[in-house]
Amino acid sequence: MTRWFSIFKIPDLRRKLFIVGGILVVSRLLASIPIPNIDITQLRAFLESSQLLGFLNLLSGSTLENFSIAMLGVGPYITATIIMQLLTMIFPRLKELYYEEGEAGRRRFNRLSRFITVPLSAIQAYGLLNLLTAQGVIPRLSLSVLLWDVVIITAGSMLLLWLGDLITEQKIGNGISFLIFAGIVSGVPSFIQQTIASYSPQNLPVYIAFIILAVLVIAGVIFITEGERKVPVSYAKRVRGMKLYGGASSYLPLRVNQAGVIPIIFAISLLLFPQFAAQILAIFSPDLSLRMTNFVNSVLGNQLIYGFIYFFLVFVFTYFYTAVVFDPQEISKNLQRSGGFILGIRPGEPTGQFLQKIISRTTLFGAIFLGIIAILPIFTQYLTGVSTLTLGGTALLIVVSVALEIRNQIESQLAIRNY
Repeated sequence: MTRWFSIFKIPDLRRKLFIVGGILVVSRLLASIPIPNIDITQLRAFLESSQLLGFLNLLSGSTLENFSIAMLGVGPYITATIIMQLLTMIFPRLKELYYEEGEAGRRRFNRLSRFITVPLSAIQAYGLLNLLTAQGVIPRLSLSVLLWDVVIITAGSMLLLWLGDLITEQKIGNGISFLIFAGIVSGVPSFIQQTIASYSPQNLPVYIAFIILAVLVIAGVIFITEGERKVPVSYAKRVRGMKLYGGASSYLPLRVNQAGVIPIIFAISLLLFPQFAAQILAIFSPDLSLRMTNFVNSVLGNQLIYGFIYFFLVFVFTYFYTAVVFDPQEISKNLQRSGGFILGIRPGEPTGQFLQKIISRTTLFGAIFLGIIAILPIFTQYLTGVSTLTLGGTALLIVVSVALEIRNQIESQLAIRNY
């Protein structure tokens, strides 16, 4: 604890913390500036009735419920990043750019992601405005007002993305994760207030059970997030001139949850896509758009069907995204180039097959865990019967993951200064 208080005694770290705090304040101010002529109360009621849009509000950092100028948050950038990661499987040049050209290649890759973010923001803003109009949440807008709102919302998303980059430059944590983290934490006082307002003595056992479940979920999130399989790696001894190099032993950490929260985001984006597509289809065929919207609402309105589809998509995308970001053959080549090998396994392709076998097993636990986390709000609401007691597993996953990342970043900087 004393070590953590020393953060404020180091001028450089203290300055970084104040800069990050100031940027977070600015981001929350953006989240509270609403687009005019909108009934916020009706919008919030609609978001509470929709699991899909409720998650979109979570991902935006609670900016959607205020119908603010940054209502999409950093969601379009996350979608653009996922698209770029998937394109590395199709275009070898993008794969070389991301995996083989070092930091310069990563910067160019991220720049391309930002270029894609602009049209994605505009498309999502247009689709969301039309969806809210079709549901009667907002009044029908004229074409000029609609286009103007799309421009404002797109600019708000890009402004948040720039603020996230400023946070990342401070090297205390990922800026995008920080913004989502701040949005989730900002909703905690409102959640506590609603819970106290709906409290009754008859529901005391339910509240106690909810607190116990929340503690267990947080412990499980920490356990899975920090969990990893350590594969021992040895390095051959090499003679260069009169000196002997190598011969050391290390390990290759294979995380249980390699994909993080990305499969949940990907699954929810896929579930939202039919609704957005139906609203864009209204330009060409209003009747077909209405039929498609009614069909999607009837299917996803069933909690059992929605929960099953959601769990299945998260499970599949966990394996899929892990395969995108973790290439066992590429890792085996890198080990072979550096003189590393796994004891009992031949270098090259056998090593890749061995790593693939391990990652397939560890990903199974990660996929089941993420699937349970995704449907946890449905489960807790059904178990408690109290609408305000909805344990957001995804929110807990993001908060805990970002908190652990911040802790690791700060401890590494403290260790460097102490050294």
